Amino acid sequence: MSDPKHPELHVYEEPRNDFMDVGIGFGVFFAILFVIAAVATAIQVMK
Repeated sequence: MSDPKHPELHVYEEPRNDFMDVGIGFGVFFAILFVIAAVATAIQVMK
C-alpha cells in the first residue's frame, strides 16, 4: 500500500459530481450553438 500509484489511495482525492459536469457541459454547448444560430439568423434577416 505504500506505492503512490495504488488506486485505493486516490479514491477520494477529488470528489466530482459527474452528472452536474455533464449537465453544465451540455448547457454551455447549447448556449454557444444558440448564439451562433441567432447571429446566423440575424445575418439572413438583414440581407
